[in-house]
Amino acid sequence: MNFFVQRSELRDLYDKVVAGERISDADALRLFESKDLNAVGAIADFVRQKKVKDCASYIINRYINYSNYCILSCQFCAFSRKKRDKDGFELSIEQIVQKAREALAIGITELHIVGGLHPSLPFSYYTDMLRALKALDPRLQLKCFTAIEILHLAWLGKKTVRETLSELKACGLDSLTGGGAEIFRKEVRSQIAKGKESAEEYLDVHRTWHQLGGRSTCTMLFGHVESLADRVNHLSYLRNLQDETHGFVGFVPLRYMPDNNLMEVKHAPTGFDCLRTIAVSRIYLDNFDHVTAYWVGMGMKLAQVALSYGADDLHGTIIEEHIFHMAGATSPQLQTEAAMVKAIREAGRTPVQRNTFYEPIKVLPAAITSDEGDASGKSKLLEGNLATA
Repeated sequence: MNFFVQRSELRDLYDKVVAGERISDADALRLFESKDLNAVGAIADFVRQKKVKDCASYIINRYINYSNYCILSCQFCAFSRKKRDKDGFELSIEQIVQKAREALAIGITELHIVGGLHPSLPFSYYTDMLRALKALDPRLQLKCFTAIEILHLAWLGKKTVRETLSELKACGLDSLTGGGAEIFRKEVRSQIAKGKESAEEYLDVHRTWHQLGGRSTCTMLFGHVESLADRVNHLSYLRNLQDETHGFVGFVPLRYMPDNNLMEVKHAPTGFDCLRTIAVSRIYLDNFDHVTAYWVGMGMKLAQVALSYGADDLHGTIIEEHIFHMAGATSPQLQTEAAMVKAIREAGRTPVQRNTFYEPIKVLPAAITSDEGDASGKSKLLEGNLATA
């Protein structure tokens, strides 16, 4: 038995997890309320080890936000702008394609594309964008749009959600993003994202996508006005849908950032809260294989620590991130592949480059090899290219 749980008040839950039993909502709340972070982390690390052994993954990807103009005014959001705002932006398809072309030259395998609910872009803008990007390289995986964007596009195209998703899939959409889940409880949702889609609508978009053979990630925005019980409630919806469809490839807890929005929350969640949220999520979401420590919100150092608290993925190189940084994130705009591999190795894990669906592209040695050392010049060149892309 692990040293940290040997005499812990959580020993019965450790025994339950080791026996392969599913923990209840009450068990999850108890884990959230425990001050014994090491014991919670030890249970989560056991689950991680059982799922993925000592592997930890990353993806070489690029973020593109096509526009921050949005018809909604979510209280927590620092990203959205109205047409009258001077710092609003909108990219043409040609500009998006150029960003993608530059990123392909440095080895990305995924484009992650989301934006605001634009007041005037036509449905054809989104389908033409997907076709143009897929034409660059059919192997490029397009992970695009949140559930609320899909609902917006369905309204634009006067189509059902199923028809909308089918058409986007035919145009090259490979995966939905998991953004926009926030917190599912209605009372909390009305405080932080009034006017946004309901929990049922979010889940139905992903359910429909999964029924069409698609895969997606899912998220939870934590550390604002929600209670610990609200977090458990949120996770329960995700676990139930995963039981039904098995369509989620990973879960990404998102740390709330407090700057430049309309909510009266002064501080981002602590490191303690980030680690326990990742750990409890790993233990509770027993039907998920992967939990991501999102370094943009957490910072790379804390994300690295999270690899010992249930996480098995550090997300991606990203290159250009707007949403979290406009809300106060102080992390870099990008990470090089070398930096991510280094962080994984320092945590005692084996680095694995993955694709959009968390499938391995290449497995690197757990320690640096002479070949990698000889390639230091190439690594520095890549860092320079990433910084200017």
